[in-house]
Amino acid sequence: MEARRAEVDHRKRVLPETALKYGVKAATPLRNFAAVFERDGLNIIAELKPASPSRGVLREPFEPVALAQAFESAGACALSVLTEAEFFRGSLKNLRDAKKAIQLPVLRKDFIFDSWQVWETRANDADSFLLIVATLGDELLRDLIALGRELGMEPLVEVHNREELDRALEAGARILGVNNRDLKTLTVRVETSFELIGHIPDNCIAVSESGLRSHEDLTRLRAAGFDAFLIGTHLMLAPDPAAALAALLTPSAGTP
Repeated sequence: MEARRAEVDHRKRVLPETALKYGVKAATPLRNFAAVFERDGLNIIAELKPASPSRGVLREPFEPVALAQAFESAGACALSVLTEAEFFRGSLKNLRDAKKAIQLPVLRKDFIFDSWQVWETRANDADSFLLIVATLGDELLRDLIALGRELGMEPLVEVHNREELDRALEAGARILGVNNRDLKTLTVRVETSFELIGHIPDNCIAVSESGLRSHEDLTRLRAAGFDAFLIGTHLMLAPDPAAALAALLTPSAGTP
């Protein structure tokens, strides 16, 4: 977050918000991110993630257009694209290029904490964006959700525990992402999703994130009440990411 604040401060001086607002007018048409979760079945948000702080480089060479097209063909309902450069080796160019190549809605995955970044997100053709409750105060969280909606983007609001979930709901979040990864230790517990799902209202969209590796994981979480699943590392490490996604959507031998 400290690194991102310094970078955003610099970029704001180079590219003022008024310029971004012109970019928003020229952006590609919005796709309805929230609507894709209404379909039956296992809804997977496939993530384009070149690297991560905990695992280092995940995929090299990294080809965002080919990956996006492969995920769309394999049955993903939406795409998530990492745009943070220093720790995840992502870029806004990856997002723009991926969106041009597919028909799915695209989520911007980054550390977003400033209204300038929300305008930047839409100007770069994204249809939604991530907000991490742990990094935001209550008033700022409400303001960023409201600005996203003003621009036609319903954000994915990420929580890690009950306190953050309550704060997200109080701020009016409608798409709740439960991240099974502990931000302090980086350990992953899929049980976190099961512990929190009972506290997510039925009129909200519930997304489970991190540590999901099998069709059985997804069917258990779907039965518990989750509407979608965000999967990145598992797909990026697979020799054939599209085949790995298809396998997640398909019962294994012997599974009823």
